[in-house]
Amino acid sequence: MPIPLFNSIASWLLKKRYHQIELFLKYPAEVQNELLFQLLDFADETEVGKQYGFEGMQHYEQFAAALPVVTYEDVEPMIERSRQGQQNVFWPTEIRWFAKSSGTTNAKSKFIPVSEEALEDCHYKSAKDLLCLYLNNNPDSQLFTGKGLRLGGSKELYKHNGTYFGDLSAILIDNMPFWAEFSSTPSNKVSLMSEWETKLEAIITESIAENVTSLAGVPSWMLVLLNKVLERTGKEDLLQVWENLEVYFHGGVNFNPYREQFRSLMPSERVKYYEIYNASEGFFAIQDQNGSQDLLLMLDYGIFYEFIPMDTYGTPGQRVLPLWEVECGVNYAIIITTNAGLWRYQIGDTVRFTSTDPYRIRITGRTKHHINVFGEELIVENAEEALRKACGVCDASISEYTVAPVFMSGREKGGHEWLVEFNSAPAELDVFGRALDDALKAVNSDYEAKRYKNMTLMPPRIHRARPNLFYDWLKAKDKLGGQHKVPRLSNSREYLEELLELNRGVGAL
Repeated sequence: MPIPLFNSIASWLLKKRYHQIELFLKYPAEVQNELLFQLLDFADETEVGKQYGFEGMQHYEQFAAALPVVTYEDVEPMIERSRQGQQNVFWPTEIRWFAKSSGTTNAKSKFIPVSEEALEDCHYKSAKDLLCLYLNNNPDSQLFTGKGLRLGGSKELYKHNGTYFGDLSAILIDNMPFWAEFSSTPSNKVSLMSEWETKLEAIITESIAENVTSLAGVPSWMLVLLNKVLERTGKEDLLQVWENLEVYFHGGVNFNPYREQFRSLMPSERVKYYEIYNASEGFFAIQDQNGSQDLLLMLDYGIFYEFIPMDTYGTPGQRVLPLWEVECGVNYAIIITTNAGLWRYQIGDTVRFTSTDPYRIRITGRTKHHINVFGEELIVENAEEALRKACGVCDASISEYTVAPVFMSGREKGGHEWLVEFNSAPAELDVFGRALDDALKAVNSDYEAKRYKNMTLMPPRIHRARPNLFYDWLKAKDKLGGQHKVPRLSNSREYLEELLELNRGVGAL
């Protein structure tokens, strides 16, 4: 089939899905409520279903009253039984795949169940929807005239008692239809290579000569790959390598710290940036407008959503709300019930709604990745907005950072200690520190109150990280590639102390 004709047919098929998307845009509460009871009906004969009386449930309030909100640690024993081959524990169909995830830094791995339903109705459906929404907004796209360069995890699949585990990306690649490989680069064989640095070189070798029209992957790791592409080719920018490159699909970390670096690599207004929000537990949201930073919550992927306002999170007065009770501007922890048998499960992420018609969100951080040692309630969204402003003041750019508290000692007041790896360092680190402090005060009134006349918090202490510090730290922990991320904020000094030890000899403020 000629490429232009294939491009037209593929675009037409994907755009047909938009009519289904319009249904949950118009009737979000009804779609979510119906989905919940489909899940309950389907799983009523499982152990969990019998334990909590799924069969007799008729209203959301019954579901919310009967089932507790749980963490991975709460359900790990059931998941381990399923990994040993037991079936019908928390989901009625056979669970053969488990996405191995250690979160950002935990040494202890998590094994997230992935059902056939989750593969088809969530993960693969979302991939098609991402293209559908992009094509709906860009009718002149020539996406399918070339290939998509995908950068996934770096581990192969492992067999265990008749089940398989590995990175989610490895599970998806192993199960995708054979024809999907024809539109992607690198090959499945290279995509599933386990050694990260060898894999990068193999990706470059296979992809340089291809007509790459799109990129997909986590920004921090994609930057490593793309800079190596320029080193290998000797070109000044990526459009000299792939002249038809038109979009970068990204997710996994906040894109703002990386935005200008990608624009310098792809210096053209025609290149679009589309964000996604997914995890081992499911695919949740997609950017549905050109140039937006808001993500449309996808409501028909077999996932029922609930939300905990963070001002009540972990307290005796903790509140759990269904989607139809959320408000804009409030920071929420996400709770999910899924078509892989996760029931009222905390995924550990926090979001803020920017719209409720339709339901659009921005990711604000992690429930465990914030600093509140002194009542300052610093979240990742605050930190990255402040860094963006400070970089603007000082004509700087960053690649990675982490922050930890400086605990009060005797008469010494507390504060925050930042370790920042710059792509383009500020001329004066103390000026950058003052700009960062001012920006934090502007975006976080609690921080501003604690900084007032240095009453509780002293000015932030800034360290400049040596080049590749965070990369070397992750490599030492065997966490290169995929969804592995640097911990941004922590109430503990554990990660910062490890990084500072690797960073000895570089200046600090």
